[in-house]
Amino acid sequence: MPTSIIAITNQKGGVGKTTTAAALLAALAHRGARVLGVDLDPQGSLGFSLGLDIERCTTIYDVFRGAVDPEEAISRSETCDILASNILLSGAEMEFSRPGREFLLKTALSRLEDRYDYIIVDTPPALNLLTVNAYVASDSLIIPMAPEVLSLLGVSQIKETIESVRSYYNPRLRALGILLNRYSARFNLNREVLELAGQIAAQLDTRVFETKIRGSVSAAEAPAHGLSVVDYAPHSNPARDFEALCSEVAGGRFPSAGRMGGAE
Repeated sequence: MPTSIIAITNQKGGVGKTTTAAALLAALAHRGARVLGVDLDPQGSLGFSLGLDIERCTTIYDVFRGAVDPEEAISRSETCDILASNILLSGAEMEFSRPGREFLLKTALSRLEDRYDYIIVDTPPALNLLTVNAYVASDSLIIPMAPEVLSLLGVSQIKETIESVRSYYNPRLRALGILLNRYSARFNLNREVLELAGQIAAQLDTRVFETKIRGSVSAAEAPAHGLSVVDYAPHSNPARDFEALCSEVAGGRFPSAGRMGGAE
């Protein structure tokens, strides 16, 4: 089976992109998939959330500027392999101005993808060069959003970027689905946002995932422990929900391992 490269994207911050990326990486790894996490956010949240010292490790920035080969930049966490980032990546827009700069990530991953079943790319909360690199390198997008109107606005603005990338760089790119994070069907606004999300999904020729991720204190606590919520609190609502999302994403390729146990 070819490697599946999935970018987690929304130009709105605070919608759970990193939480989603970390949880999917963990859930897929527990099912036996070979997985690589790629952090394209200069805040470095994905590497930090999975226990890396992002100020002391080689990063994707070092790869982009040609200082190291992609293979040399891979860090290993308890969960999976990671191409980490840190604040140095924030200068990418200015620093990388050469022709073909949209293909920096695709070129790097072309040397690694044979090693992995899934590569999950965490993107910055902006539609900039780094996000375009993620779209050019990826097969599909997962678009997390919070159940609020401003989060919906961020989703609708992604459409133009997807269409541009398809036209010029990557015709195979598709939106895999919109994911509702911190969702509770008890609240009227959440139900209204779900309806609006369905309308936007139709415009993107995609769907809203059946799985909705419920909120929990454990999801907020997990990064401080260097773990995804799937490992930190496997019995929690969001951990169970992310396992269900993993089943939607992986299909029959990596069925659920039925894993339980660990921290509450």
